[in-house]
Amino acid sequence: MRPFSLMVYRFLHYLKVVKQASDHTIRNYCLDLEAFKFFFETRVLNITPPSSKLDYKNLTLKPEGFGIELIDKRALRAYLADQAAKQSTKKTVLRRLSALRSFFRFLLKEKVVTYNPLDEIESPKGEKKLPQSLCYEQVEHLMAQPDTTSYLGLRDRCIMELLYSSALRISEVAAMNREDIDKQAKVIRVMGKGKKQRMIPITETAVRWIVSYLDHHDRPEEADSRAVFLNKWGKRISVRSLDRNFESYLLKSGLSGRITPHTIRHTIATHWLEKGMDLKTIQILLGHSSLATTTIYTQVSTRLKRDVYDKAHPLSFVKENVDD
Repeated sequence: MRPFSLMVYRFLHYLKVVKQASDHTIRNYCLDLEAFKFFFETRVLNITPPSSKLDYKNLTLKPEGFGIELIDKRALRAYLADQAAKQSTKKTVLRRLSALRSFFRFLLKEKVVTYNPLDEIESPKGEKKLPQSLCYEQVEHLMAQPDTTSYLGLRDRCIMELLYSSALRISEVAAMNREDIDKQAKVIRVMGKGKKQRMIPITETAVRWIVSYLDHHDRPEEADSRAVFLNKWGKRISVRSLDRNFESYLLKSGLSGRITPHTIRHTIATHWLEKGMDLKTIQILLGHSSLATTTIYTQVSTRLKRDVYDKAHPLSFVKENVDD
């Protein structure tokens, strides 16, 4: 028997060591597989209380428990029914099924199982919602919120400028080091998802904000001399702090709706499209591995749709005379 929990730990170790996945990714896989484990033990095996929870921080454990061979398509369909009864969102269900699919692909690769029961399970169709986008005036209004006469306000204004200038993720902003910035060439080196590195251009305005921030006389004593963006104690700023700061400026701005730092990334991609940049270039700038992701992610404006229609339609140049 191959215990489910033990094989999960081997899978997470594989993600960490071989695939070099981030701690955030490993944690999410762990949580999604834990959700299935809890269901299987309590609803299928009627184990009360269930065994100890999976711990993604300690991958050296050798837990016992139910065997992988007990998981079949009936159990998986029961799990989907349970998720529906709990009114889990389609996004959540799709993510948890994806985690199970990846886990079983690993087990097949390692010859732990001979077939993948997920192959017989059809995923629910996801809701394709276009992310929210801001107009240029709203971006300007949001950027005007930080008090740039203070060091921390200048830092936050600089971060906003980079988000809009280069469509960065906030995790990429937090991880940025001084040596990643080439002020003369106006490019920055970014380490994106999956440890993929890309070079991104930045605007002259963004360069000026970076220089002003790095040279500010109130910059605290640096606990991390490589980090670009610091908190008030001189340590590298965290993604959580960036999120919290952004939310405070959003409330101050009075802008409505669910706007996040990722909204700025989507916004500049939309604006690039409206200015005529091709999707392949946008894909490279965003760091997407698939062009399909870029196509879905980027909202095309009504004006751009009209331009594309006029250029593509064979009769768009014909001026017809219509009698009243």
